[in-house]
Parts: sequence; structure tokens; C-alpha cells
Amino acid sequence: MTEPTIFQSFVLGALQGLAEFLPVSSSAHLALAPWAFGWEEPGLAFDVALHVGTLVALLGYFRKEWIALLRAAISIVTQRKVETPEQQRVVFLVIATIPGAIAGLLLEKQAETIFRAPALTAVALMIMGAILWVVDSSAQRTRQLNDMTWRDALTIGCAQALALIPGVSRSGATITAARALKLDRANAATFSFMMSMPIIAAAAILKVPKALHETGVTPSLMVGVATATVSSAIAISILLRFVRTRGFGVFAIYRLALGAAVLALVFSRR
Repeated sequence: MTEPTIFQSFVLGALQGLAEFLPVSSSAHLALAPWAFGWEEPGLAFDVALHVGTLVALLGYFRKEWIALLRAAISIVTQRKVETPEQQRVVFLVIATIPGAIAGLLLEKQAETIFRAPALTAVALMIMGAILWVVDSSAQRTRQLNDMTWRDALTIGCAQALALIPGVSRSGATITAARALKLDRANAATFSFMMSMPIIAAAAILKVPKALHETGVTPSLMVGVATATVSSAIAISILLRFVRTRGFGVFAIYRLALGAAVLALVFSRR
């Protein structure tokens, strides 16, 4: 594993930022890009470092919501009760984070090795793309975030744990689960974005020091993080506007096409 060039960091940062919140799997794109272009594998630590940019965009875009949730969390501790919608959302975010955190600790080695196989990534892209398409096109749109229960949060959290496999897509899995639970598209996307913060922050805390120890704060790393920040903010804005009038079908089609292309490339190289 070697440090990517500035151009490679720019490409990887853009892929991370755009694909993290669009339901197309950022981990798949980060795993497939070096393989497809013949670049040296930058490693999972570099991938996680790019998530710092994603985290900055997420905190900035939803800054008002995060301030309200922080106040709600403090009030839960001081008052020892959960009453308001914001307090409930804090609890639900905690519940939704638990399955992914457990899976990440138990399957860390597999996530860095066998889960990144191109063929597995391609199959995951296609299967989850088909599931997203079916669920989104058939699910009702009757529920809002305030209608959620702790069981809903746990179910969506379990879906997030599946994203350890590149190609599944964290946002794709969580949005699909939320849509299956009858949340409307905008609320499904919003909760998916919000619940990504704890898991991304935890991964950054654990992995970014490793990346810095390996390479230090290099121009390539800075370019990748900056590009991921900008592209993440663009992706959040685009998706939230897009789903107000349209479904996720276009992303499902993209996943199917990309998965098929990757499988064709895998077999062509044998």
C-alpha cells in the first residue's frame, strides 16, 4: 500500500464524497477505482481519512439539527427522561448505531481483506440495487421521523451493519430499510444521513491516527479530504432535493450497470 498521488487523491475524495450519501456505495467505488485503473491500493486507513471530509460536510449541512440534538442529549442526562421529538431522535440514533459498531469491531479484518474482492462488490451492488428498486417503488409513504419507534431504529441500524461489504452501501441499505418501514423518501434519506455521523466519527477516531502515522499530513491526504468535504455537501443537497419529486430508481439502475461492468471486467482479466 502506497500513498496515492494528488490526482488519485482528488478522484478518490470526489468518489467518497459523492457516493457516501448517494445510495451507490462509497466503499465500492473506493475499492474498485484503484483496481480498475491499476493504481496502488491506498488502504482502508486512507479511505477512512477521507471520511473526515464527509463528516465535516455532514456536521456543517445539518448544523441546526445537530445543535438541537446536542441540547436534547444534555437534557436527557440532566432530566433523566425522554419526552420531546428531539430527545427521542437522540435515543434512536444511539440505538441505530449499535449494530454497526458491533459488526465493525467483530469483522474489521474481513472488511479490510476478503470483503473488498471485486466480484463480491459487484454482486453486492447488483443485489442491493434490485432490492432498493423494488422496495422504493412499492413502499407506502405514510410515516415521518416523528412516527419512528425504537424497533424501527434498530432495524435500520442492522441494515447499516451490512455496509461493511463494499457494494452494499451504507446509505443504500439504511434508506432501503427505512422505506420498507414506510418512511417517506425525504425522511428516510434524512435519518440515513444523521445516523451516519456517529459511525463515521468513530471510524475516523480509530483509523485516522493510523493513516497519519503511516503517511503524515501530506498534500495528497489534504486534497483528498478537501475534495471529499465539497463533494459530500453537494451530494447531500442534490439527493434531498431529488427525492422530493422522484424515487431512487435511477440509483438502482446505476448500481446494476456498474455491477455488471465490474463482473465483465473481472472475467475479462482471468
